[in-house]
Amino acid sequence: MVARPLSTKQVTMESINQRVVKAEYAVRGELVIKAGEMDEALARGEKLPFDNIIYCNIGNPHSVGQVPLTFHRQVLALCMHPEMMQNEQIVANFPSDAVERAKTILAGTGGHGLGAYSHSKGVAHVRNTVAKFIEERDGGRKADPEEIFLTNGASDGVGRLMDLLISSTTDGIMIPIPQYPLYSSGLTLRGGAAVPYYLNESEGWGLSTEGLRESISAARADGIDVKMLVVINPGNPTGQLLSYDNMAGIVKFCAEENLVLCADEVYQENIYIDDRKWSSFRQVMLETETPIELFSFHSTSKGYFGECGLRGGYFEANNIDTDVLDQLYKVASMSLCSNLPGQIMVDLMVSPPKLSDPSGPLFQKEKEEQLASLRRRGEKLSAALNTLTGVTSNPSEAAMYAFPQVALSPKAVAAAEAAGKQADTFYALALLDATGICVVPGSGFGQVDGTWHFRTTFLPPEDQIDAVIDRMRGFHEDFMAKYA
Repeated sequence: MVARPLSTKQVTMESINQRVVKAEYAVRGELVIKAGEMDEALARGEKLPFDNIIYCNIGNPHSVGQVPLTFHRQVLALCMHPEMMQNEQIVANFPSDAVERAKTILAGTGGHGLGAYSHSKGVAHVRNTVAKFIEERDGGRKADPEEIFLTNGASDGVGRLMDLLISSTTDGIMIPIPQYPLYSSGLTLRGGAAVPYYLNESEGWGLSTEGLRESISAARADGIDVKMLVVINPGNPTGQLLSYDNMAGIVKFCAEENLVLCADEVYQENIYIDDRKWSSFRQVMLETETPIELFSFHSTSKGYFGECGLRGGYFEANNIDTDVLDQLYKVASMSLCSNLPGQIMVDLMVSPPKLSDPSGPLFQKEKEEQLASLRRRGEKLSAALNTLTGVTSNPSEAAMYAFPQVALSPKAVAAAEAAGKQADTFYALALLDATGICVVPGSGFGQVDGTWHFRTTFLPPEDQIDAVIDRMRGFHEDFMAKYA
């Protein structure tokens, strides 16, 4: 029997939740969709002006050739298939500390392995490992495993925090401009108010407390109940590293304005300058004796390991009422638990082998080589961008991005308007068409009106970065001449 076609449909663009329609997520938006179509065309043998797509739109290191860390994948392999540890010939091919770590992690699951749900906050053993990491990182100040929640990447935890705080259209969260669109899109989905504060491009994307005060005052005057401040440090998309004094000022601001601080700290390992070190907001809060309500986020997706596909992360809650933590636990229980391979990767991220361990020398070599390579690529790309006509780019002090400003001519802006595009989107689409390089327009992150930017990673392999720069330079100079 052939089913009759539906006379009407319930699920249409008009009937679905319009917040979903309005939400935008630029790093997986129009440019990436078009790049994917081009990729498929190349695979079919179609001819384009280039022979491959270079995805510089998202911090996804393994997708552009980064090799997984040996120790991490050895332990994960053993945990995924523990029967291998019963075979002496197989075990002989693994370092002893990898075998012992796998046994310890599996024992921490209560003997159930990776095929069973864990505690909704995450495996207790892993949360204890995270707590120890936080204590050592922050100068020995004790962390409570019961205040740590393991999540499917940091994004999952940020979403839960927004769910906790946003209950009406007048509930607001302060977000940086430029910002990672997780925050703007998350607010749109939940119907909350984005309260922007602007980073200062001329001062290395610095953050001023004066600017924060102006932003919160304007929002409150408009009837917005501002509940939280988001700070991304190291920065995304801007790649800056906040100073300790700047962070202390931010903590003080949150205390004075009674704001929760959301500390997005997923790039804390990716530091490329020698004269300053990264500090956590938790450490600054404790050392300045300025107690605030603080949620801190970390992820296996970033750092030198770049394990995006395994979706591991955690958040730690500081100075949060016990009753509220119980509500977070309830919400976590609704999805039962985060994925177990991701939880294992969190354990390995925060507790890698020591140099004295059998796997230590190789791990240290892989880590140092990866971070040194990222630094070289970032420096090379930033230097090259600053040689292009009308382009200025602050140094990439940290993370894995550059966010250059492009001085587009009135003729280019007019051409973009005629095409129904933002000027930076018009530029980025032209770059993709000519070179196969996929970047993200600055408008997807927010920017000062009248300025145009794009975000690019510096993740392509080091032996390819010169070719990427050459492609970009040839296109850019042609584009600027065309629209002069």
